[in-house]
Amino acid sequence: MKKMNTENQNVEFKETWRDEYLKWICGFANAQGGKLCIGIDDDGKVVGVKNAKKLMEDIPNKVRDTMGIIVDVELSEIDGKNILDITVPVHEYPVNYKGEYHYRSGSTKQLLQGTALSLVLSTIRFRKMLYAKPFSMP
Repeated sequence: MKKMNTENQNVEFKETWRDEYLKWICGFANAQGGKLCIGIDDDGKVVGVKNAKKLMEDIPNKVRDTMGIIVDVELSEIDGKNILDITVPVHEYPVNYKGEYHYRSGSTKQLLQGTALSLVLSTIRFRKMLYAKPFSMP
């Protein structure tokens, strides 16, 4: 039985899919981006995921509808078990899930409020300005 690496700033393992994991996707989008791996337990053991093909359609639609972003969802097989890798790119603008802002810090998801929220929103705005293309006249 194959065992995956450990969770970290950019990787989160979940045994099964729950819609509450949309908050983790939001957190990755507001931090450095990352990957949510469905079908792997917290110890990195591949347990597989049921209904993988249905989830490949449902998850991207739920992400788009709730946060207005696009993620890649990839199906793979390890030791004869299906797993889903949801790859979340970093975003240039703040991403919220139902009005809440989440952030990935270490191997945790943080709900941002108060000063922490203001600081992260300012950092994301600065990141957008830093990578913005200069305006040019035709």
